[in-house]
Amino acid sequence: METKLTLRLNSSVIEKAKIYAKSQKISLSKIIEAYLDSLTREKGNDSNQISITPLVESLSGVIDLPPDFDYKKEYAEYLTEKYK
Repeated sequence: METKLTLRLNSSVIEKAKIYAKSQKISLSKIIEAYLDSLTREKGNDSNQISITPLVESLSGVIDLPPDFDYKKEYAEYLTEKYK
């Protein structure tokens, strides 16, 4: 369930945040939600465990690549083409 929250912030911070959110093609609400979720998420028992942010988790599975996709080869070809 989504609930509305009112925050009082410096107007220049809000404007910069809106510009950032627009450049990332994500809503400001989603950025704040992901940040608050990452702050309040319980730490796992393993202190070396890397936590995945909610934003990254939501992007998981967006790209469907074939099983034999060689990203290193593709990246090398991209760089070769870029710096010709």
